[in-house]
Amino acid sequence: MTTLTLAGRDASIIAWRNLLNLSRTPGSMIAAMVQPLMFVLLLAYVFGGSLGGDDYRTYLMGGIFAQAVTFNAAFTALGLASDMDKGLVDRFRSLPTPRMSVVLGRTLSDLTMSTVTLTVTALCGLLVGWRIDAPPHRAALGFGLILLFAFAMSWVGATIGLTARSVEVAQSAGLIWLFPVTFVSSAFVSPAAMPGPLRTIAEWNPVSATATAARDLFGNAPPPGVTLGDSWPVRNALSYATVSALVITAVFMTVAIHRYRRITRG
Repeated sequence: MTTLTLAGRDASIIAWRNLLNLSRTPGSMIAAMVQPLMFVLLLAYVFGGSLGGDDYRTYLMGGIFAQAVTFNAAFTALGLASDMDKGLVDRFRSLPTPRMSVVLGRTLSDLTMSTVTLTVTALCGLLVGWRIDAPPHRAALGFGLILLFAFAMSWVGATIGLTARSVEVAQSAGLIWLFPVTFVSSAFVSPAAMPGPLRTIAEWNPVSATATAARDLFGNAPPPGVTLGDSWPVRNALSYATVSALVITAVFMTVAIHRYRRITRG
C-alpha cells in the first residue's frame, strides 16, 4: 500500500471518528447551523427592507453561503486545539500512520459539516424568498465552488489550531480574523460604496469572488442600484475564486502539515 493510499485511508477513519464525536456533542453541530440561519434572518429582515427588499434577499444568499463556510474554519481550529489539549495527538504519534492523516481527517470531517451547514442555509434561503434561476448544472457548480472554498478555509483553521497554545487561544484566534475577512467584501454590500483602499481589498477578497461567482452561477442578479464594479476579480469571479481556493489550500495545507510534524517531533 502506497503512502498516499495509506494516508487517505487513515484520514477517512479519523474523519469518521470526528463525526462520531460530533454526534456525542450535538451543541457543536447546532451552533454550526444556527449561526448562518441567524445571519440570514437578521440581514434579510432587519436590513433587507432598507437595502432592497426581496431583490436584496436574493442577492444576499451568495454572500451568506461564502460567509457560513468561512466561519466554519473556527470549528476546525477549535477541534484540532482540543485534540492536542486532550492528548489525542500524542496517541497518534505511537501509531504507524502518515502524519498528514490527522490533519486531513479533521479537514474532511469539517467539510462534511460545511455541507450540512450549506444545506440548512439554502433551505432557510428558500424560506426567505431566495430562488435559483439557472440550469441545474450551473447550480451544482455553484455549490461545488462554495464547498471547495470551505475546504480551503478549513486548512486556514487547521493552521490556527495547530499554532495556538491552548483551546482558549484557538477560540479567540479562530474568530478574530473572520469578521474583517467576511465583512470587508461583497458578501453583503457592493464594494463600490466603500472608501478607496477598502474597495480594492474587498474586490480582491476571495470571499467576494466566491460570493460573486455563486450569485452568477445561481442566476441571482444584483438588486437595482447595486453596482458590482468592473475590476478584474469581478469580471473573472469564477476563475479567481477557483484559483484562490486552490492556492489557499496548497499554502495552508503545507504550513499545517509542517506545523503538525514539528509538534509530533517535539
